[in-house]
Amino acid sequence: MNEDSPGGGPSVPGSQWYDADAGPLVRPYAMTGGRTKPGPSNVRFDLIALVVVDDDPPGPAEESLLGPEHRSLLALCRAETQSVAELSADADLPVGVVRVLLGDLLESGFVRVSRPVPPTQLPDERILREVIDGLRAL
Repeated sequence: MNEDSPGGGPSVPGSQWYDADAGPLVRPYAMTGGRTKPGPSNVRFDLIALVVVDDDPPGPAEESLLGPEHRSLLALCRAETQSVAELSADADLPVGVVRVLLGDLLESGFVRVSRPVPPTQLPDERILREVIDGLRAL
């Protein structure tokens, strides 16, 4: 049984996976070239890691070699410093895809990533309370 598509002709196999308004679906593995890990160094991007465009990025010729998703992430980073989670939401891409694409941009020298401070390196809460109490006593 062959159902007609909204355009009036026979439906194309697989067309039930998207509607006419959304257009064809690009699978995440197509955006990352089948990769699931960011770059050859396997850098792990925390969701709250901040991404900023490098002070001395490669030139426009190198940027023109990037894919559309890479350029979209760069444009978002140029507008303002954003976390990995914010980039994922603003670019409307899965976090895993954003991590792989950021790995490419980091390896190419387009962006810098500041990793969050691990909880073990944060000051002890007891010390902070003593400082606050000391300031209040002044």
